[in-house]
Amino acid sequence: LIVLFYFIFHQMCCYLVYHSWDLPNLYPNIARGGNATQSSVLKNGIPERAIDGNRASNWAQGSCIHTNIDLKPWWRLDLLNKYHINSVTITNRGDCCPERINGAEIRIGDSLNDNGNGNPRCAVISSITAGTSQTFVCNGMEGRYVNIVIPGRQQYLTLCEVEVNGKLI
Repeated sequence: LIVLFYFIFHQMCCYLVYHSWDLPNLYPNIARGGNATQSSVLKNGIPERAIDGNRASNWAQGSCIHTNIDLKPWWRLDLLNKYHINSVTITNRGDCCPERINGAEIRIGDSLNDNGNGNPRCAVISSITAGTSQTFVCNGMEGRYVNIVIPGRQQYLTLCEVEVNGKLI
């Protein structure tokens, strides 16, 4: 009986410890302390706009990023340290072209091969309604870099905020 109790307690304990990052916003937004870059910049759509803490989704409000029409456009966040990434929340542009984000992938890892676009995939973005934010759960994936990339097609990449919830390793 004691062995059975120990086994059950141990399983519950380890499950709770291992899955402590499963709640979407258990940890703070760590994106704002990182450095952002992207495949190209159109007009004033600089990469830092996506981590300015402002979810404003209208281009004229000055908080959205914009690439040129690139083959496989990407945006990358360097968190400067390795983290367990719980979730990534993306705010889509609201005043124009919300379909541009469709098919984009969120990639997390430590490699800069292919600009970080070859790192393991957290999620594929099927669509995000114009001007809204959607959270993608990454289940504690480990990495320093968070990429958003539209693979396999020539497209603009526009997005208005990226929030990353995670815990320093």
